[in-house]
Amino acid sequence: MAAVPRTRYAVSGDLRIAYQVAGDGPIDLVWIPGWVSNVEESWEQPALAGFLHRLSSFSRLILFDKRGTGLSDPVSISELPTLEERIDDVRAVMDALGSKNAALLGFSEGVNLAVTFAASHPSRTRALVLLSGFASRLRTPEYPWAPSLEDREALIVETLANWGEMDLTSLAPSVAHDPETLASLAKYFRHSASPSAAAALLRMNTEIDVRAVLPTIRVPTLIIHRTDDQDALVDGARWMSRQIPGSTFLEVPGADHLPYIGDTEPILAAAQEFLTGVRPAPVSERLLATLLFTDIVRSTEHAAELGDRRWVALLQAHRVLVRQEIGRWRGEEIDTAGDGFLITFDGPARAIRCAQAILTAAAEQGLQVRAGLHTGEIERRGSQIGGIAVHIAARVTASAEPGEVLVSSTVRDLVAGSGIRFEDRGTHRLKGVPDPWRLFGAEGKTDLSTI
Repeated sequence: MAAVPRTRYAVSGDLRIAYQVAGDGPIDLVWIPGWVSNVEESWEQPALAGFLHRLSSFSRLILFDKRGTGLSDPVSISELPTLEERIDDVRAVMDALGSKNAALLGFSEGVNLAVTFAASHPSRTRALVLLSGFASRLRTPEYPWAPSLEDREALIVETLANWGEMDLTSLAPSVAHDPETLASLAKYFRHSASPSAAAALLRMNTEIDVRAVLPTIRVPTLIIHRTDDQDALVDGARWMSRQIPGSTFLEVPGADHLPYIGDTEPILAAAQEFLTGVRPAPVSERLLATLLFTDIVRSTEHAAELGDRRWVALLQAHRVLVRQEIGRWRGEEIDTAGDGFLITFDGPARAIRCAQAILTAAAEQGLQVRAGLHTGEIERRGSQIGGIAVHIAARVTASAEPGEVLVSSTVRDLVAGSGIRFEDRGTHRLKGVPDPWRLFGAEGKTDLSTI
């Protein structure tokens, strides 16, 4: 992983604005964050760090914390910054870096700042990329795609009361069942602003309305918005695209408001092509791998019996346990959805032993897990994998009994001489897989001293 950029400070009036620079690409790109941010904590968030690294791969990426947030100087809660003052902050950071002209990439509330800066300083704005944005944060008859005043007031009250345990599922629904990721995101927000500052900024953002600014923008503009974003409705983004002369609108699948959560590739590829004229070629790699799926048996019943709070705590403890075994047996976690894992290994024997260790440890937690394995060729694109081997492994898992490690005949054949014993489970037709497969149950307990 690349080193975290050094934090520096630009002078804007009487305040110091924290900023960083990553990458050395041919264009300057100013990342304008949403509601709150922390430039150093950003690199501690795997999804956000990956998103920023990708942006810095084709630009000189400039990050900053708006006044009153993150590592920038605090401001009085009773005298919150205006858009004009925040524009001064962007200009101060650009001046500190000698940046005469930059593209601006704003998301959520950062869109308001980006469009106002571009309209006020077109000579210093190369282009605009607007993600998950809105023109107004308050519903009116002319702009019905924003929350009501009552909804915003309720959010402000909730923020003050529950800033330490904020519910972020509306911002990142794709990880709603991943308590570890949600907890990490909540920590990031806590490190970005105090409860009072966060609530005050919400109140300020509620009053922002840049609808009148949009028709005055004269720089190339790309608007990207996810179809099912519930925090900022896509209809509002469509409306914005009609107001900005010559703008391009791209609607992508997904429900996450945070652009760095979920499937980010359509967003990043479109932004790169728009800003550089070159769309990145898909990078894929084909390789042989052993795939392990795990699944908790009767998870729905467990959740109902224990209640949400106890179930989430148990599920989080289980994930910690699984990840310990993944590290012990040198696997690579590809995905976790709900209560299951998808893990890859470069050797099938270690994959089986990891599965056995997970099942044994899970039983000590009072959970029964099934596991399925298959070895085959996969196609890898970034952190994602695909190919028929993935489908076969998933179907093998679906055929496993509770507490069983079930493997395909390919896996059994490849571990000959390993000392692992198998019991023939017969020939199965796997849903969606054209040919029948012979499956085997791996027997015996794992010797945890053998790595």
